[in-house]
Amino acid sequence: MTTPRREDVRNIAIIAHVDHGKTTLVDALLKSTGAFTVKADEAQEQVLDSNDLERERGITILAKNTSIRYKDVTINIVDTPGHADFGSEVERILKMVDGALLVVDAVEGPMPQTRFVLRKALALGLHPIVVINKMDRPHIRPQESLNKVFDLFIDLGASDPQMDFATVYAAGKAGWASYESETPGADMTPLLDTILQSVPGPSVDPEKPLQMLVTMLDYSSYLGKIGIGRIQNGSIAKSATAALIKAEDGRVVPGKITMLQMYQGLQRGDVDSAKAGDIVALAGLETINVGDTVSSVENPQALPPLEIDEPTLSMEFMVNNSPFSGREGKFVTSRHLRERLLKEQQVNVGLKIEALGGEGHFKVSGRGELHLSVLIETMRREGFELAVSRPQVIFREVDGRLCEPMENLVVDLPADYQGAAIEALGRRSGQLKNMAPEGLTRLRLEYVISSRGLMGFKSELMAMTKGQGMMHHSFHGYGPKGSDPAPRANGVLVAKEQGRTTGYALSNLQERSEFFLGPGVDVYEGMIVGTNSRQSDMIVNPCKAKALTNMRSKASDDAIQLEPPKILSLEQALEFIDEDELVETTPQSIRLRKKVLNASLRKRAEEKAA
Repeated sequence: MTTPRREDVRNIAIIAHVDHGKTTLVDALLKSTGAFTVKADEAQEQVLDSNDLERERGITILAKNTSIRYKDVTINIVDTPGHADFGSEVERILKMVDGALLVVDAVEGPMPQTRFVLRKALALGLHPIVVINKMDRPHIRPQESLNKVFDLFIDLGASDPQMDFATVYAAGKAGWASYESETPGADMTPLLDTILQSVPGPSVDPEKPLQMLVTMLDYSSYLGKIGIGRIQNGSIAKSATAALIKAEDGRVVPGKITMLQMYQGLQRGDVDSAKAGDIVALAGLETINVGDTVSSVENPQALPPLEIDEPTLSMEFMVNNSPFSGREGKFVTSRHLRERLLKEQQVNVGLKIEALGGEGHFKVSGRGELHLSVLIETMRREGFELAVSRPQVIFREVDGRLCEPMENLVVDLPADYQGAAIEALGRRSGQLKNMAPEGLTRLRLEYVISSRGLMGFKSELMAMTKGQGMMHHSFHGYGPKGSDPAPRANGVLVAKEQGRTTGYALSNLQERSEFFLGPGVDVYEGMIVGTNSRQSDMIVNPCKAKALTNMRSKASDDAIQLEPPKILSLEQALEFIDEDELVETTPQSIRLRKKVLNASLRKRAEEKAA
C-alpha cells in the first residue's frame, strides 16, 4: 500500500556553491509572492542571512526556514549553507524535504561545493530542479554551465529519473525566471510553477501514530530548547503529551508540548495543531536533541537516526591568560568558556567538545577551519576573551592504515601565475587532477590535497596572485597519511617586554621584517609583532624610544618612513601560527603570542623537548 501524499504542501531545499545566489533567489521568491515587502528606503537584501557574520562574508552559515503561498499551496523553503564546513547543516535539512533547487552560476558553472551538496541530495533520492542563476551577469555561458551540471550528475552516479531534471533560467537579483536561456522572464512564475510540477508533496500518513525527526535546534531563554523538524506521520497539538525517543540509547522520555509554531513567511507563528508533512518548531521537551524522535506516548516508535559526518579538524580553546586579559571582554573565566561551548554543542551538531587537563582548557573539533573560525568570531562579538591553538587534523585508522582527511581543491587564477601556483601546491604534496582554461586569461586547476597541506595556502595564493586568485575546497575523503608539510618559511619577531610600540623602534627593525602592527600599540613580553626575514625567531624591542640629546643633526631629524603593517584576519592568524604559538582573540583585538611568554622559560622548554 502506497503512502498518500499531501498536495497542498511542498518542502524544498535550496542547495548551491558559496556565492551562486541562492539567498538572493529566495528573496525574489518571497517578494514575488508578497511574503516580503518593505518600503524602498528600508530595503534589505538577503533577508535569510540574518546573522551579522553571514552578511559580512556573503555566505550562509546556518540553515534557515521560510514559507510562501502560491496557488493555494504552501511552499516551505530551506536555505542551506553552501560551504562544506557546514555540511552537518546540509545533511539534516535534506532529510526533511522532498525536492531541491540546485542553483548554479551561469558564468562559473558547478564548483566544489556544488558537488558536495548535490552528492548529499542524490544519495537521499531527491530529484533536483536545476536553476541556472545570475543570467543578468555579463559573459554568461548558460549552455556550457548546464552541460557541466549534466556531467556532474553522471559523475555522481545519478539515477535515470534524477538525470531527467527540469531546468529554469533565472536572475535572482533582477527578480525573474524563464524556461528559455535566450528570453528573460517577467517574474518568478516559471520557477514557482516548476516547483509545483516537479516536487512531489510529502509522502506522509496523518492517521498513523505521531513521528517527527528533530533535524534542527533553536534556543529560547523563556522556553528552553526548541526542536525543529518535519512531521512524518500523525498529528500534533499544543498542550498535548508526547514522547521523546533519544537517539543515543532509545530511552523514552514523556513530556508536554508547551509551544507549537509553523513558518509563515519570514516568521514563526503560533498554531494550535499541525499534521504530517508540516515543518514545525516545538518546545516543552527539555532534553530534545538533533536526531531524536518526537512520538506518541501510547505507541512510541523511533525513526532512523541521522548520520553526521565526523569532524576533520580540532583546535584547543583556553581562557586568555595574557597580561592583557580582562581589558576588553565581559566573559573571561573558565566557567564562562565552558558554558558557552556546551551551549554551542547543543545546537551545532557538527561540533565536538572535550575537556582537557588544566583549568579552562578544551579540545574543540569541527568540520574545517571556517567552521571553527566562525565559532571563534561569534564568541568574540559576544564579549568573550579566549586563546586558541593552531588547527590540527584528526587522523583515522582505515583498514589498518593511518589516514588523514583529503580535500578537493579548485584554484581559479590568472594564467600568468600558473607556474608559481603549481610549484607551491607541489611543495604541499597536492595531486593535480585537471587543468582547464577559463576564458582567455584565466586558468582553473583541480587538485586533491591533504587538509594539512592546504593550511595556510589561501594567504600564499592571495600574495602570489596580488589578490586575483580564488580557491574553493570541499571534503574528498580519507587517504593514506603523507609526509609532513614543510615548516613555516620564516620565523617571528617576539616582543621583549611590555610597553607601547614606537615609530623609532619599528623603523629600525623593518628592514629585516614585516610587522603586524603599527606605532602606538600596546604589546607584552612574548607577543608576536611581525615576521623575521630568517627562519629563526628573534626577540626584539618594538617599544624602544629615541634617546634625547642636546645635539642636532640633519640625519636624526629626518621624518620616519614606516611600511604599512600587515593586519591579519582571524583565518589568516590561525593559518600563520606554529605549534608553540596561540591566537589571542578579544572583542576588539586579534593578537599572536607564544604559548610560553617568558623567553628564558621558552628556551628551557625547547631544550627539554629537543
